[in-house]
Amino acid sequence: MHKSRSLSTITVGIGAGVCLALAGVAPAQAADGDAQLSVFHGVPGLTVDVYVNNALTLDDFTPGSLAGPLDLAPGTYSVAITAADAADASAPAIGPVDLTLEAGTNYTAVAHLAESGTPTATLFTNDTSTVAAGEGRLTVRHVAAAPAVDVLAGGTPAISNLINPNESVLTLPAGTISAAVAATGTTAPVIGPADLDVAEGANTIVYAYGSLTDSTLALGVQSITGLHSAPGSIPAGEAGLVATNAVDTPSGMSSGLWFVGASALLLLVAGVVSAVTRSRRASLSGN
Repeated sequence: MHKSRSLSTITVGIGAGVCLALAGVAPAQAADGDAQLSVFHGVPGLTVDVYVNNALTLDDFTPGSLAGPLDLAPGTYSVAITAADAADASAPAIGPVDLTLEAGTNYTAVAHLAESGTPTATLFTNDTSTVAAGEGRLTVRHVAAAPAVDVLAGGTPAISNLINPNESVLTLPAGTISAAVAATGTTAPVIGPADLDVAEGANTIVYAYGSLTDSTLALGVQSITGLHSAPGSIPAGEAGLVATNAVDTPSGMSSGLWFVGASALLLLVAGVVSAVTRSRRASLSGN
């Protein structure tokens, strides 16, 4: 079992805004040694604004969103998080916070709830090592306000006693599995079951997020492809959104799993880049 690096000094929203906030400074094409950053927003009911160097870069970023990856030069980026629709960044709720990315590393920053229900954030380093032909990697991350869980594959525990904010990584034959999440030691699903495609040569990353108490538990999925490609290629991520499609479970909870196509992500990123461009033009015209 792999343990994530928890960012105890970064609370609500930092993971939700960093990736898109940096869209305006990302290079047009990936350079050798760039870091890759994706962001998952797993705090139900919280919408935030993101400022980079005191400029509004992301407005009203909503829960359940997954964006990226962006290719970023290694280094430190300063981000401030405010409540949605704040007039400016003069009174940030969080930050400004410095986020340091290392060269050649693939990350996902996740804004989520701790087991206690307190908003927090965790920076995960994604495993982009190669897998054998015919195999895929499955990574499960527990980022929900819930006790330890077991992950069931076809009704049988495949991962046991996973606690927030840890992850577990499996290498499996490529194919579709029926996965569900249950309290440790039980088989009654609190999320799912849902069909997951373990793609050949990919790292399929599943996030269990939300709150057990508030009945907002759900699954989010990220895919990092190209893990059996030729040396020198850049593993790429695929992003989507998680919706609230109801699934009846023995506990009566709602859970969901929904994938959004690349076109929606491109529109979202393009909108942020356009906003940054307009801000820069306005700044130049005022000089």
